[in-house]
Amino acid sequence: MKMKIGMCGSIESNDCLIVIKNNKENGNHIIINSIVGDFFYEQIYEVIAITLKEKNLNNVLVECTDKGALDYTIKARLLCAIERYLGE
Repeated sequence: MKMKIGMCGSIESNDCLIVIKNNKENGNHIIINSIVGDFFYEQIYEVIAITLKEKNLNNVLVECTDKGALDYTIKARLLCAIERYLGE
C-alpha cells in the first residue's frame, strides 16, 4: 500500500499542525502533543475523533501538535489535511 499523507497548519501560537496518514493497524489512532494537554486533551481528542467519523475515515493515524488552538481551528486544520490526504 502506498503511503498517503496530508498536512495542514503550523506550530505558531494559537495554531496546530495536523498530519494524517495511513494507519498500519486497524482503526483510527490519534496522537496529541499539546501545550494545554493537561487541561484540554479530551476536548482536542473529541474534536478529532468526531471529525474523522463525520468524514467516514477509518484506519488513519492523526498526529496533532497543538499550540493552544481553539476547537474550530483544530477542525479546520484537520479538514484541510484530510482533503490533502485524499488528494482532493
